This record gives sequence, structure tokens and C-alpha cells, in this order.
Amino acid sequence: MRVLITGGAGFIGSHVADQLADAGDEVVVLDTLLSTAHASAAPPDYTSRHRFVRGDLTDAGEVAALLDGVDAVCHQAAVVGHGVDPSDAPSYALNNDYGTAVLLAAMHAAGIRKLVLASSMVVYGEGRYSCPRHGVVPPEPRRQSDVDAGRFEPTCGCGAELEWQLVPESAPLLPRSTYAATKLAQEHLAGAWARQTGGTVWALRYHNVYGPRMPKNTPYAGVASLFRSALERGEAPTVLEDGRQQRDFVHVQDVARANVLALRADGPRGDLTPLNVCSGEPHTVGDLAGELARACGGPAPRIVGGARPADVRHVVADPALARKTLGFRAETAFADGIAAFATAPLRAPVDA
Repeated sequence: MRVLITGGAGFIGSHVADQLADAGDEVVVLDTLLSTAHASAAPPDYTSRHRFVRGDLTDAGEVAALLDGVDAVCHQAAVVGHGVDPSDAPSYALNNDYGTAVLLAAMHAAGIRKLVLASSMVVYGEGRYSCPRHGVVPPEPRRQSDVDAGRFEPTCGCGAELEWQLVPESAPLLPRSTYAATKLAQEHLAGAWARQTGGTVWALRYHNVYGPRMPKNTPYAGVASLFRSALERGEAPTVLEDGRQQRDFVHVQDVARANVLALRADGPRGDLTPLNVCSGEPHTVGDLAGELARACGGPAPRIVGGARPADVRHVVADPALARKTLGFRAETAFADGIAAFATAPLRAPVDA
């Protein structure tokens, strides 16, 4: 199988490329090496085993040329993360949404009907909650006065504190950040393409991915990278709220394997199938900071309260559908993965 991987020099895409190549598949890597994620205009050494093209996904001619002989596309290219502020919006929309539209048009022209799309848990916004009186309900909007007072748990309209539940793929999609809005737009664009062409789309909604090759020292990196960067400076990881916000941390090798399974699986034609890609083991952000601090031999985390705009309290995934449709189960235990991450190679610091 010949696979085009967009963003194939990045954190997740590079691991997908390696796993495919290890299995004997042919990989073509397209990456623009954005300065927000890569410190150098030169491709990372780990891409040397693949055919690498530095190019822009928004260049229709370049994308079309790379699709010759390709059997499937694994679309990882995106501006990711919480970002800085709304001034990031044009970059997110250009790279994530317009770039996706260019890719889909080129795939249609080339007759390619198989797409694996890197989506994200952020499309859900807040997670799933249950009120003891009213059952499953959306949480009340987070009030700044509650955050300032250290009240972080979401409440029902009746005033009761809610309990978090596993989030299924059928949950309402309510993006709360610019990044989240563009990831949902990618799903909508890919779904429309599938219905128009009879193509297959697996939209893999990644949860909190960590592991080797994460970028360092950038607001577009995941929280695990930010914590490790602080520890390498001899500083305590800074944890917002009370540290008890629940997430699902999943190792990048498991995420890459989910991509490979999706590339090989015959999904429903003419539609988009979303799947949670997660470990199935919820942990708090405080757990992550504490485990990583111990593994690095650094200072204990510092719990500081507060919250960033658009932060959510609990997002914990239901892994059942990915297990049923792809046979995917995460294999890396949390403690083992974090211990390895403490010394794993990360990408060079970025001047963000």
C-alpha cells in the first residue's frame, strides 16, 4: 500500500509513517515544517527513511502531483493545541480547513477514496455529565466567579454538582476554541466529500496524546510536553484549577497503531465514521504532573487554580467503538508510558 501522510514529519504523523514502513508499506511524507512546531526548515532526521517532500497543503498543484499512485491518505497536518489567542484564527483556518479542502479536491480528481483523518476530542467541548435528578444534561456555563472561588466542578441547571461519564462518539459536538472549531470543520468537509464520492473516512478523535517527538516550549504543544519542559528547567509543573480535571492520556505509539488499523480497515462507504482513540484509563492532570515529576526527579507540581478561556473540566472517552470496529486497544500503561516519556527525545525548542 502506498500512503500519503500529510504532516508526516510531525509528532503523530512521523510515528504512523514508521509503523507503515516497518510493515512494508510505501510512505510519502508531505510537511510544510511550520515554525510553530519545527525549529528548523530541514526535515527531522527520523524522516530520512521515507520519501519526504517539504510542501504546502494549500498548494493544489503540489498536492495533486503527490497523489499519483497513492492508495490512501492519512491526514495529520494541522495547527494544533490551545494556541495563544484569537489572533491565531487565520492560521488555524488556513492550514486546517482550507488545506483539508484542497486535499479532498485533489483526492477526488485522483480517484482516491480512502481517508484517515486526525480529529480530536476537542470537538466535544465539555465531556458528558449526569445529574442525580435529571440524568444526562449539559453543564451550566463556567462562571469566572466560580473559578476565582475555586469551584471547578460543573453543575446542572438545578444547582446539583454533576458526575462525569464516558463520552461516546454520538455525544453533542460543541467546540469551545478556535482549534476545536477547525477540527470539527475538517470532519464536516471530509464527511461531505465521502457522501459525494462514495469514499471512506475514519475520523480518529485523539484524546491527550503524549510520547517521543512532541515539540518543546510552544503554546501549541500538549500539556505533557509543557510539564516536561518545566521540569527540565528545574521548575515545578504548573497545574491549573485543582489538578483533578479528568483526561485520557494515550501514548503516541498506540495512536499510530490506530491509524494503521484504520488504513487497512474497510469502513462504511459514503460516510464518515468517528472513533475515540484513547487509552480507556482516565487520569487527572494532577496525576500526569505528579507521575512525570517523579520520573524526572524534579519538584512536585504546583497547583495554582484559575483556568484558561475555553478550558473544559472533564473529557473522558468511551473506547468501545474503536475496539469493536478496528480491534484497537491501547497497549501502553500510564505509569510505563510516563516513565519512558521522562527521557524520550522531543523535538528541538521552537521560537514561538
